[in-house]
This record gives sequence, C-alpha cells and structure tokens, in this order.
Amino acid sequence: MDWNRLISMLTRMFLRKAVTKGISLVARRGKAVADLTPQDRKQARAARQMADKAQKAARLGRRFLR
Repeated sequence: MDWNRLISMLTRMFLRKAVTKGISLVARRGKAVADLTPQDRKQARAARQMADKAQKAARLGRRFLR
C-alpha cells in the first residue's frame, strides 16, 4: 500500500469519528451525559436518530448521483 492511500484512509477514519462525536455533542446540546434529565435524554436520542437518518440519506444520494 502506498503512503497516499494510507494517509487518506487514516484521515477518513479520523474525520468519521470526529463527525460522529460532534453530532453526539450537538444532540446533547453540549451537556455531559450525567447532567442530562430524562427529558433531555429523550430529546438527545431523537436528535441522534434524526442525524442517523440524514447520514443514511446522504449516503444514498451519493450512491445514486454517481
């Protein structure tokens, strides 16, 4: 494997994790998990599910627009 492919793969892995963590943070509105009320947890779960659906739709869109 050449260096360009290796660096690209590592960059994609890092960015994927960073985006996932960022979406999770935004869904919780910047609060720590321990500080969430039951209502906040329910809302964060709904926001995370909506983000998952949006990511899935984006993947489908990229697949069909090739």
